[in-house]
Amino acid sequence: MQIAVICPFNNPVSIGYAEGVVEYLMSKNMRVIIDQHLMDSLDNKDISEQLEVFDALDSSTDFLICIGGDGSMLQAVTKVRESQVPILGINTGRLGFLTSLQKESLNKGLKLLWDKKYTLVKRSLLEVSVNGENTVDIDFPYALNEISVSRKDTASLIGIEVEIDDKEFTTYWADGLIVATPTGSTGYNLSSGGPIVMPQTPSFVMTPIAPHNLNIRPLVLPNDTVLKLNVLGRGKKHLLSLDSRIVTLPLGTTIEVKKAPFTISTVQFDDFTFQTALREKLYWGLDQRN
Repeated sequence: MQIAVICPFNNPVSIGYAEGVVEYLMSKNMRVIIDQHLMDSLDNKDISEQLEVFDALDSSTDFLICIGGDGSMLQAVTKVRESQVPILGINTGRLGFLTSLQKESLNKGLKLLWDKKYTLVKRSLLEVSVNGENTVDIDFPYALNEISVSRKDTASLIGIEVEIDDKEFTTYWADGLIVATPTGSTGYNLSSGGPIVMPQTPSFVMTPIAPHNLNIRPLVLPNDTVLKLNVLGRGKKHLLSLDSRIVTLPLGTTIEVKKAPFTISTVQFDDFTFQTALREKLYWGLDQRN
């Protein structure tokens, strides 16, 4: 079995857990590969000398283990891409909706993985193109959580013209607009007043950011919908973000958003489902005032 390990951010706590994971895997005689960032961060040179560095993953890798928080998981997606390698996230951050394990349950979780006591959750992504081209000025034009458009270099509202399946819909006057996957519904979308969606629900959510019209509300769409966005405003440019990656576009650029042709799989253990995450992260059903 070959397992890849990454720890995208140089946090001492996360690096320490990453070393522990690598040592555990090596004790099980697994072939372990790591990315260059983790290799540079390891303190134990005896371990690092026994490891190989990977750049991209393919089907020869059985799992990618990602140590960090939800931001680290979004970085992990850019490593996996279309390879279908399942991702196991270990949360050493704060909220951690995407990660399957809390750091306190690390040993238990790795044993469950070793014993094959898990299921895989398939998660849809968004694909973005601009002006009819299949790429934007970014290496990976896909988003697991959300894409968003927002203002730049101005305090004024922007207008976002929206077409749904080539039919005129509306113009949002707001600070920006979010298009989120079910996975991303607990991120920026949730902070902006959008609904929470179960991960495997075949849908997208379109949520305005601080809309000027109070009767504008988030909208849930089927995930075979094709959206076209066009930003208006007083400035000359606006921002387009795909998860944590941001590009600047001129106003008037046509942005097409649709479901990506592939999915990402994440590892889920039976005792930590999405429902469990809602209860533990948002205290649903645990508020003693109820």
